[in-house]
Amino acid sequence: MATVTVRIPAALREFSDGRAEVDLQADTVASALAALAGHFPLLAQRVTDPGGAVRPYVNVFVGETSIRDASGLDTALTNGDVIAIIPAVAGGQV
Repeated sequence: MATVTVRIPAALREFSDGRAEVDLQADTVASALAALAGHFPLLAQRVTDPGGAVRPYVNVFVGETSIRDASGLDTALTNGDVIAIIPAVAGGQV
């Protein structure tokens, strides 16, 4: 198992007891999100749908690479990786 850090955006910290980062043991993004759900189930509900897929308005990066451009939830993790959860931003006027 790799030790990784999950970064929680300010908009979701109310569901992570105010924590900006969480260190977890995981081998893939899927197992990291499952571990995160074990600690913060309400946060997980906002990141993944009931089937476990990342919600369309949420982006997940390992380092600078979107998991959508890698192996999705099967993206492998190594010690020291940083997973960033980034909700999509919309709105405003054109």
